[in-house]
Amino acid sequence: MRIALAQINTTVGDLAGNQAKIAGYIQRAKDRQADIVVFPELAVTGYPPEDLLLKGHFVKENIKTLRQLAKAASGITVIVGFVDRDAKKNLYNAAAILENKSVKGAYYKQKLPNYGVFDEKRYFQPGGTDKTFKLGGVKYAVSVCEDLWEDVCQKQAKAGAKLLINISSSPYDSGKLKAREALIKGRAKQTKTHICYCNLVGGQDELVFDGSSMIVDPKGRLLAMAKEFEEDLLIADFDLGKNDPRKRALGEHMYKPAPPLERILKALVLGTKDYALKNGFKKAVVGLSGGIDSALVAALAVEALGKDNIIGITMPSRFSSTGTKADAKQLAHNLGIELKEIPIEGIFQAYLETLKEPFNGLKPNIAEENVQARIRGNILMALSNKFGWLVLTTGNKSEIAVGYCTLYGDMSGGFAVIKDVPKTVVYQLCLIINQKRGNVIPQSVIDRPPTAELRENQKDQDSLPPYDVLDGILKSYVEEHRSFTQMANRKDQEIVKSVISMVDRSEYKRRQAPPGIKITPRAFGKDWRLPITNKYKEF
Repeated sequence: MRIALAQINTTVGDLAGNQAKIAGYIQRAKDRQADIVVFPELAVTGYPPEDLLLKGHFVKENIKTLRQLAKAASGITVIVGFVDRDAKKNLYNAAAILENKSVKGAYYKQKLPNYGVFDEKRYFQPGGTDKTFKLGGVKYAVSVCEDLWEDVCQKQAKAGAKLLINISSSPYDSGKLKAREALIKGRAKQTKTHICYCNLVGGQDELVFDGSSMIVDPKGRLLAMAKEFEEDLLIADFDLGKNDPRKRALGEHMYKPAPPLERILKALVLGTKDYALKNGFKKAVVGLSGGIDSALVAALAVEALGKDNIIGITMPSRFSSTGTKADAKQLAHNLGIELKEIPIEGIFQAYLETLKEPFNGLKPNIAEENVQARIRGNILMALSNKFGWLVLTTGNKSEIAVGYCTLYGDMSGGFAVIKDVPKTVVYQLCLIINQKRGNVIPQSVIDRPPTAELRENQKDQDSLPPYDVLDGILKSYVEEHRSFTQMANRKDQEIVKSVISMVDRSEYKRRQAPPGIKITPRAFGKDWRLPITNKYKEF
């Protein structure tokens, strides 16, 4: 048996486009003489379709698309994810088995995840049978994503399946690949079967799917792995005779995953590229402050969309230093992007004059600082409106967590590329980019103490703990969901209290922020649902 895992990048709601892509990969698999070709979870609709599933006409069109795809299943078995509906209009996250130009059968996902970014119980009913199928005398079984993490595979193996096929749309985070690989190896040994795991690849709003489809043998050995963050067709043979001309060695297609930080870079690039292109943006604009966050976003944007499609905007004020202005220009030169300078002093003066009477007798404070950030945000949005550019915001996870950002200012934009990237990781990613691309980010940007430059001699550390300390607390509180009591062994208890308080009271800001790429196990957004109106305090 020759099996092909079609690791494809679908688009949610693009039924025609997804159909064309699936049909193309079916033909590629047929050209390689595959017996079975496997596609990811909900490949027909794109994943996750969310409340599109509440539209009856959308579900109907997805079933119609599946039937059209069945016509391509001639001389090959096709396993593909779609949404099925029964007579009572219950919906199922399903895997269709297509053969001989028809729908031979379907498997319904049994274990519906309802945590983190998943809301499948909102839409689907669980399946209840462990179906098996046959091809060439070989009994195989199909499961969908979360089924692999539960006990479905054991039941299918007991039913006689020798080959287990799992179709998945498993989102990336920095620890996912290792955990996923360990799980699949363990399931293969436990069930004494080959497991073929086909995962989605691509960006969808805040989620990125890394692919990394794989095949594991009954001894838990990784036999083949597809590329990460790229479309791929992984092909392998099982139990074919020595004289079969199709015979090839398992393991010939073995892609080696990149180191963890490089995987984060790939995720950020793919997420940015797909968000822009799938939403119809050809160009993006980035406000370049001369700081490290905007430098990283600009570098990622160039990688995602190409240097000719990125515009940098520098917006100096009376507080902008000679160093940051020079670094913004040097960065744009190094990246090869267009740079426009739009000073904000005149607009700032107009604001101060307009607010002179209501502010009379009051000392300058955060209000005047935030006016500058909002001027810059308005300029970027005006350019976006005029030219159709996507505004990429530059706030990192550390800042967004504690509210060290300006609502309707530096938070204004269409997509928050590094929204889930802690500040300490920002530095690490910039170092890797310079190693790989020849020091495109000026060293002075990396060395300079971070500053918003909204008042004289301002430094981030005037308002925040050192970032290595802050990020450690945020990891415990946000990503590991640890309480203040559970962090009682730390010596900096007052800092911990302060950080937790800042995180909690900044929820109203985060709710109004643009979507951004999830790269950690727990990101702000669907993973984090703290009430805005909330009087509970642990201390």
